[in-house]
Amino acid sequence: MKITKLTTYIVPPRWLFLKIETDEGVIGWGEPVVEGRALTTEAAVHELGDYLIGKDPFLIEDHWTVLYRGGFYRGGAIHMSALAGIDQALWDIKGKTLGQPVHSLLGGQVRDKIKVYSWIGGDRSSDLAKNARQVVADGFQALKMNGCEELQFIDSNAKLDKAVEAIATVREAVGPDIGIGVDFHGRVHKPMAKVLAKELDPYKLMFIEEPVLSENREALREIAHHTTTPIALGERLYSRWDYKAILADGYVDVIQPDLSHAGGITECRKIAAMAEAYDIGLAPHCPLGPIALAACLQIDAVSYNAFIQEQSLGIHYNQSNDLLDYITNPEAFTYSGGFVAIPQGPGLGIAVNEAYVIERAKEGHRWRNPIWRHEDGSFAEW
Repeated sequence: MKITKLTTYIVPPRWLFLKIETDEGVIGWGEPVVEGRALTTEAAVHELGDYLIGKDPFLIEDHWTVLYRGGFYRGGAIHMSALAGIDQALWDIKGKTLGQPVHSLLGGQVRDKIKVYSWIGGDRSSDLAKNARQVVADGFQALKMNGCEELQFIDSNAKLDKAVEAIATVREAVGPDIGIGVDFHGRVHKPMAKVLAKELDPYKLMFIEEPVLSENREALREIAHHTTTPIALGERLYSRWDYKAILADGYVDVIQPDLSHAGGITECRKIAAMAEAYDIGLAPHCPLGPIALAACLQIDAVSYNAFIQEQSLGIHYNQSNDLLDYITNPEAFTYSGGFVAIPQGPGLGIAVNEAYVIERAKEGHRWRNPIWRHEDGSFAEW
């Protein structure tokens, strides 16, 4: 079997899909995308793809190594996301050819299902409370919310109080037993992060996510000393080498590699195993499409330290298309009791609706993240 063609599709709301074809008619799908940089990532996919034409798709580890190391300059969001989508598609081809789910080829599943969480939003505390109750009514046992708006290095007590009030409102709305993840999105700098972390302890959160940007990892030591809440981080780390120092430092409790950003299934399997050796939990980042989620679930299936999975069904980004729109077997993602079942179909376990993908690619997208500014006019982290 030989690889014959790579085709990319930029589709709404903000995704990029990749189809890899073979001379035996087996097709694999991947989701290589950097949100807000889809066109750049698409170009990188095709640059890497030149090497793959005519190659045996089963040699995934070797292809990964060449595509990572063979260009001399390596790593970062664009390169690793392009490689991630290619890797996902190659695993999909291999699983389909052998009639096995990817997790079976990785050693077999250690769980039948995994807990998932749903995002909530709202501009007022009453909206947040209502949306949180709805998520629980829909059967979820965990949710995630943004922790705050933009914050200066040193900001007002009023802004901090507003953030704490919102989280307190959600905890009161859902009761003590629902998991609440609070995402600070790297919006907070160290002086405010340690204050917020301490003030949120009474609400017994599942984790606080990106209390500071990953590049400011030295701040995590001080933040960790101000809170007993688990600290989660990792959506903006792209390889095992990026994670090495984070794991060795010992201040992160949950890692969140993104299967569409951190080198795909091959690399995230290794990252998950590294984290297990440090007794750190795994909660893959995935506010993306169905191919990315299917890839995440393959890793969740074989990773002992995986405990919860992000998913984008109904997320605020998905305004024109939602998670299940691009597949013909939505039952592959069977939600029940706050869990989703591990897909059992061959490859990634989903059937992509190619005709619909082609149709929506005619519209495409040019999604960009918002640009925020502080009251003084300076740039604010989104």
